[in-house]
Amino acid sequence: MKRILIVDGGPRRAMNTSALCDAFDEGARSASPEIGTARVRLYDLPPWKGCMSCLACKLRGRETGECALRDGLSDALRAANEADGIAVASPVYFGEWTAMTRAFLERLVFPWLHYTDFSVAAPKKKALAWIYSMNATAEHFAQFRRNIAMLEGALARGTGDADPAIVAAFTTAQTKDYSRYAMDGLDPAAHLAWREAHWEEDLAKARAAGRATAEKALAGV
Repeated sequence: MKRILIVDGGPRRAMNTSALCDAFDEGARSASPEIGTARVRLYDLPPWKGCMSCLACKLRGRETGECALRDGLSDALRAANEADGIAVASPVYFGEWTAMTRAFLERLVFPWLHYTDFSVAAPKKKALAWIYSMNATAEHFAQFRRNIAMLEGALARGTGDADPAIVAAFTTAQTKDYSRYAMDGLDPAAHLAWREAHWEEDLAKARAAGRATAEKALAGV
């Protein structure tokens, strides 16, 4: 059995990022009976911290490729290291991942980084996917990708997946009822119209990415 871990870095249940994770999960499980999936919602975990720079993962002769800090994130990090595939999902806030997603990635990837030769290697190879939702356009997304290129690239090198699946949902509706909020500058009608026209396509892309990621995992990346 191959395991795919879906890491949901969005704060809201049953909204855009969560729905894309659901679709990805469906697509992954459709690939084969030999695929199992699990979901981690970072905002639902017991208290945890970002990287503490304790350097325990760099102790000579004791490098395990895993974060030594023990807190509410430890089980999720262990599952990510043991998984045959991982999908990292986040809404885009200020041109970045959510703070929770960024902190998770630092805790996951820093132990993979070897300061002896600056290589990056996870404890095992795994298929990789990224899922993004945003109140922005494709042009803004291109800038966002430049902002995160270093850490996104490190994860690709570490997992051994040089061509990860990418799902990007643009101009997402942040609420179903814009009348309750002072957000008129966003042109709510345009956002809701875009969602009506494109949301099912976004979900289909997430399903396809899930299936492709599962197939890579089955093939050993």
